[in-house]
Parts: sequence; C-alpha cells; structure tokens
Amino acid sequence: MLKAVLLDISGVLSEDGEALPGASDAVARLQSSGLALRFLTNTSRKTSAAVCDELRRLGFAPAPEQVFTAPGAIRRYLERSGLRPYLLIHERLEPEFADLPSEDPNAVVLGDAEQRLDYAHLDAAFRLLLEGAPLLAVGTNRYFRQAGTLHLDAGPFVRALEYAAGIEAKVLGKPAGDFFHAVLDEIGVAPDEALMVGDDVECDVIAAMELGLQACLIRSGKYRPGDEERAPQARCEANLADLADGLLKTR
Repeated sequence: MLKAVLLDISGVLSEDGEALPGASDAVARLQSSGLALRFLTNTSRKTSAAVCDELRRLGFAPAPEQVFTAPGAIRRYLERSGLRPYLLIHERLEPEFADLPSEDPNAVVLGDAEQRLDYAHLDAAFRLLLEGAPLLAVGTNRYFRQAGTLHLDAGPFVRALEYAAGIEAKVLGKPAGDFFHAVLDEIGVAPDEALMVGDDVECDVIAAMELGLQACLIRSGKYRPGDEERAPQARCEANLADLADGLLKTR
C-alpha cells in the first residue's frame, strides 16, 4: 500500500524559478489525501531554508522538515564525523556550512560550484584527497536544465577527482541509497510503500527502483524522449497533475 510520495523539485514542481502548470494544485491534493510528502533535491546552489522559502513563494506549502537537500545531508555527515570541510561549492550555499570549522580541512565537499570549478580549486581539492581526505559529493548528476538548455552538473567533476586521486566519492544526495533511506526512515515507511517522482531517469527513477521503491518518471525538466525505455517498470506521466489524478482515484 502506498503511504508516501517523494517529489523531486526541479523539473517536477518547478523550472527556471516558476511553478510548472498544475503542480501546486497537485501537491495540495496529495497532501490532503493523507499521503506523507517529502520534497527532495540535489540542488547545490541554495540552502535548505532557501529551498523551503522558494517552494512557498511558488505556491507550495512544505514544512521545513519535509524538505530534504543533499547539502543538508552533507552537513549532518560532517557534524557526525567531526570533519573540517574544504568547500568547493556555490557562494549561495555557503550559509549552510558557515558555522562549521574549516581551518586545516580534512574533507572535500564538492557541489555545483559554477565558476569556482576551475583548475586552482580542483587542484587544491586533489591535493587534499591525496592526503587521505574523503570526497563528499552532493550528487553524480551529469547535467541540469536551465532556461531550456542543459548544463554541466557536479557529476563530471566528481568523476574527474575520483580518477585523478584514485578514490571513490561518498555521495550523500540522489542517487545514493543512504539519502533515500534517510528519508524513508524519517517518514517511517518501507521502500515498497513509497513512490519516488522525478524527471531524471538515472538519479531519480532507476536509483529508487534499485532500492525497492516505486517510481514515476515525469516527462518534463531534464526528461528526454526515450528515457522511459530505460525504466520500463516505472510509471511515466506527462506531469504531476496527471500522476496525482491516477493516485487519488485508487485511494
């Protein structure tokens, strides 16, 4: 029995800072149905608080505890492990880590740092990795969609540092199992009682199904024709409104 719906944000609820048609109404209907909702994102350009504020501005109504971000997961990991991060992140994300010790760093945190992903910063990170620092990554997404165009995400830079330093990154956002399990544990549901909804066939849909979750691919955002053929066991809907219609008919 379905008890929880996990919603990717970019490409499912919003795109380029605007809510997608019908998305806010669909979320409101799902919330009223009694299903537990959680909002998931790998974004590494916004703090958890900023993500929550933006969702509210767009007409959604999440509680802060319903929003799960990859940077938030990394912060919790750093605190538990007593690590001091070298932050290779976007400047807008800095407040998420502002009160953590960073002198003499012994861990590398890598996200979508945009212009900071230059040789000097990557080389500094590489040297720390050679000294034994772990590489903590927001995700391994290859690209993201903005203003109708695909752009490089953090994944290619994660792979470059892994290759150069001969190490393996610890990924603390989608598609990492630890990220999904943390969300499921917080809700208190089994994997087969949750539905992951996303526009990324690899990091949202296939990753969730490999962990035993149900999944739905939405044909918006970074979806590309033919993606559904890579995950034939997943649902596939044009948008969140159509998915909500289908789910609520069976409740």
